Amino acid sequence: MGTKGIMLMATVAAIVSVAPSCTKKKSSVAEEILTVDVATPIVDSVVLHKTYPGYLSSTQSVDIVARVNGYLQSIQYTGGSHVPAGTVLFTIESQSYADAVKHAKAALETAKATNVYAQQHYEAVKKALESDAVSKMEVIQAKSSYDESVAQIANAEAALRSATTTLGYCTVRAPFDGDISDPTVDIGAYLAGAGSPVKLATIYDNSSLKAVFSIEDSRYAEILTDRHNGYGVDFRHMPVHFADSLSRQYTADLAYTAPDVDKSTGTLTLKAVIQNPDHELKSGMYLTIDLPYATDPEAILVRDASIASDQRGKYMYTVSDSSTVVYTPVETGELVADTLRIVKSGLRPSDRYVTSALLKVRPGMKVKPVEH
Repeated sequence: MGTKGIMLMATVAAIVSVAPSCTKKKSSVAEEILTVDVATPIVDSVVLHKTYPGYLSSTQSVDIVARVNGYLQSIQYTGGSHVPAGTVLFTIESQSYADAVKHAKAALETAKATNVYAQQHYEAVKKALESDAVSKMEVIQAKSSYDESVAQIANAEAALRSATTTLGYCTVRAPFDGDISDPTVDIGAYLAGAGSPVKLATIYDNSSLKAVFSIEDSRYAEILTDRHNGYGVDFRHMPVHFADSLSRQYTADLAYTAPDVDKSTGTLTLKAVIQNPDHELKSGMYLTIDLPYATDPEAILVRDASIASDQRGKYMYTVSDSSTVVYTPVETGELVADTLRIVKSGLRPSDRYVTSALLKVRPGMKVKPVEH
């Protein structure tokens, strides 16, 4: 074998030895392409909400007052408790008022007796006139006495009713089922309630409460526009949230819209009723309420877990037609059904966005997208 033959065999051997190495390198590059799950946005009709702060107010609250003069004899409830309608709360000395009732009853009996005599006398005089035994003047006088006795009965009955009512004020009862405050006076205190009612306590009907909050006049205009467009959001069962977790989830039904906008704030007051079956909600508690205000018929929805944040704001990773990862800034809206987030801008319905391996991908990276 000559020198050329030896060189040719060496070259072939070198090519053979290099070929496997190139194959392994290409295989390694192929294995480095990351497989990622992607999805396209859901386009659906969504009711839009905005959260507003507010506070609770009792549906009904009344000051319990003393309306008679006298010393407070007893307090028959515990402050802060729930009392049924008709429960005796306070008693005020009543002897003088009970005596007034007795006098009124006696006066009524006297008036009735006088009336019986006056009626009989009048009937007798009328008959006597037929035989000219008496004059017409005597008949007129008898008739006048009879009419006066009828009036005396009416006056006596009114006086008895008034005395009985006043006596009733000595026993102060709950006007309705409610939660009652501590008393403002102590047993033995003199109450001058006849001249001006004296506050004893306050009772609150907390079986249901009102969530009071205010919205911008521009938001109210959006509600009207939505209604004009044929949607009209439902203001029943609006979610209500408190600072701390309570025994149940509460919702509210809109019950009142103020007839005017506050010119100093540009806001409109709304009130929504919340049922309080456990009596754990109290007047004055602060809350937030999710008010529906409009309908987006073609909202773009993505998985909330696929949205990330940096110093520039919210962003997502999308995958281009060439399977390249793209950093995509987005403007987001509210959460829907706990897992989906509305994207207001930055994403098209046809875009594919990364749903897994978010920490492994980076802009410009080639990936193998798998749509789910």
